Parts: sequence; C-alpha cells; structure tokens
Amino acid sequence: GASKWDVREKVWDYLEASGLADFPRPVHRRIPNFKGSRQACCSIKELDAFNRANEIKVDPDKPLEGVRLAALQARKTLLVPTPRLRTGLFNKIVPPSGATKEILRICATSQGIKEYSVPVGLDGKARVDLVVVGSVAVSEKGWRIGKGEGYADMEYAMMVSMGAVQADTPVITIVHDCQVVDIAEELLDDHDLTVDYILTPTRTIKTNCKRPKPQGIIWHKANGYEMLEKIPILKSLRYREQQTSKDVTLQDEHSALANANTPAALNEKAMAENTRPQAAMGSAQRGQHGVESDSLSPRLEASGTITTVYVGNIPPGVRVSELKCALREFHATPLRLNWQGAQHRAFLDYKDKATAESAVSSLKGLSLGGNTLRVELAKNQRNKGQVEINSQK
Repeated sequence: GASKWDVREKVWDYLEASGLADFPRPVHRRIPNFKGSRQACCSIKELDAFNRANEIKVDPDKPLEGVRLAALQARKTLLVPTPRLRTGLFNKIVPPSGATKEILRICATSQGIKEYSVPVGLDGKARVDLVVVGSVAVSEKGWRIGKGEGYADMEYAMMVSMGAVQADTPVITIVHDCQVVDIAEELLDDHDLTVDYILTPTRTIKTNCKRPKPQGIIWHKANGYEMLEKIPILKSLRYREQQTSKDVTLQDEHSALANANTPAALNEKAMAENTRPQAAMGSAQRGQHGVESDSLSPRLEASGTITTVYVGNIPPGVRVSELKCALREFHATPLRLNWQGAQHRAFLDYKDKATAESAVSSLKGLSLGGNTLRVELAKNQRNKGQVEINSQK
C-alpha cells in the first residue's frame, strides 16, 4: 500500500541516516547525490549504447556530473534540459576550443552548464541517441520514481513530440545500490518514464523492461493552462500538434467543454457571436508592408499608452494568417498587427505595457514554419499618433 511519496521518503531517509548522502544536502526533495556516484557514472563508458551514441541528453542533477564529463571527454554532443524548462527544452554544452581536462570538468558542472551552453530551439533538429536521467528510486524491472515534479517524464514526452527520440532510444539512470527497490506496478502512470539500464557503484543492470515508454505528451491529462504558463515551450509544441489535427484538449478544457455544450450555454454563445464586433485583422498579402488592426479609438491613439511587441525570425514561407491563428490560440490577439513579411518580422500593438508583457510571455518559444520566433517588447516605442515603428536591430 506504499505510495510513490512513501518510497521517496524511505530512500531519502536511508541515504541521510546511513551516511551515504553527498553534497548537496539534505537530499530530500532532490534527485539525491550519493557517495560513489562518480564510480557509477564511469561504468557508462563500458556500455555499447554510450559508445555508439553521438548525441546524449543528460539531466543536470549532481549525481550525473560524471556522465556529462564522460560525454564531453568522448567528444559527443551533450544536451542538458534547461532549468525547469522555463526558456526551452535543451541547452547544448559547447566547450571552448582546445578545452583542457579541467575546463571540461567545469563544463560538466551546474556552473559550467550556465557558462558554456547555448539554447537549442524546437527547430534545432535534435536527434538524441541516448537519454540519461536521475532517479530517487528504481526497480530492477526498469520502473522509475523521480522526485515528484515530473520534469524528466515531461522532457521525454516533449522529445517524442519533437521526433528527437525513437521507441528504441536507450534510457539509463545512475543510482546508489540502496535506491534499487521493489516498486509496485500499480504506482506507475502512462506518462512515467521507464529505464533500460541501471548503473550503481557495484552493478550494471539491464532491465529488459517491457513496459512502453510515453508516446508523447498526454494532453488530456495535462494540468491545463497552469502547466503551459510554467513551461512556455509547451505552447509551441501544442500548437504544432494541433496543426496536424491531433487532439490537444487539456484536462481542464474537457470539463469546460462539457459545461459549454449545455443548451443554456450554447444559446448564450450564439447571442455573444451575434453581438461581437467584427475584428478587422484583414488580408494583407505575404511580403507586403501593411497595417492590419482592429480600429483603435481616438482616445487610445492619443493617450500614448499603446505598447508594441516585436516578432522576428519569421520564415519566408509563413503567411500573416498563420501568425494571426497562433496569436488567437495563445490568447495574445493585438489591437493592431503590422505585418512586414518581406523583412521577416511583424509588430503587434497592445493597449498597455502589462498586456504587451503578458503577450510576450505567452508567445515565448513559439515556432512557425520551422523557426523559433523572436518575441520581445519593441525597442523603439511609438510616440503619440506616430504610425511607423523603427526597425528592431
């Protein structure tokens, strides 16, 4: 009858009480570091899965530092998830030219990840050959329990959605022997990531796990808009999948849809549609310099409160209609859209700075036509009544 949390607490308590826990302490609520982690990490070099791999994704946890170092020393491409997935999915560790062993050691640390990494966007065409994750507990069958926040599971699901991993991409975890425990199968969910190899200071365990790994993001189980706000890149992945006609309805949207389909709600919606002012977001042709907007009231124009958002890195093949569709999807529809397709950019006018900043946050990580768009407040805001916006440098 033990829960996942019971298993975590038991492992954390034992590591601390037995003197096996290592910096950072205490290990509770972390992927725990342990004495002997370097030895466990070094054994990865004996695995064919490691030696064959060109591109390796390794979590940023302290006990996996030795794996990150081994990957860099073997001149493999090393990808590390961005912290809490706030700014994207991966950072690629790029050591300086002619890096010494000591510099590579620094690159493998959390500080090195900050200093020697560059972001990899959704359009980065990552092809991950090996995935290394941290665990709090794992069974010899390959069933894994993390620290409870779900980031490793989400990262894997996102890699599936991006096409970065295949069904046969090996997954490895590094733990102390005491973290290898029996785990009841009923504790596992569809989104839980399983592992193919377990490396400890004394053993290499091939799990031969038969339980399928996540097949992608399970949108109907996702914790709705709260999760999309916490992990902005999910918005872009969701939009991509929606364009392929995949059902991306979120958990809280399912209940909202059920309530919205009652006769009273449908009648209310029909009345609202009939009375709503028609948007004038228009039909400027791709490549033309044109302004498309809802009509702005003279009071708003004169007040000088309009704040403009710059959208850059728009690919040549993208039409203004695709951008407008994305803006509606991410609840970031502007008062006015100034489309400059030939210059691969657009400017969006919002009623005030707070609304503009909210739009920037919502659109962060948005990808159209294979490019991750550059979205930020325009550097040169317009004066009162001014129509043109200076180029974003």
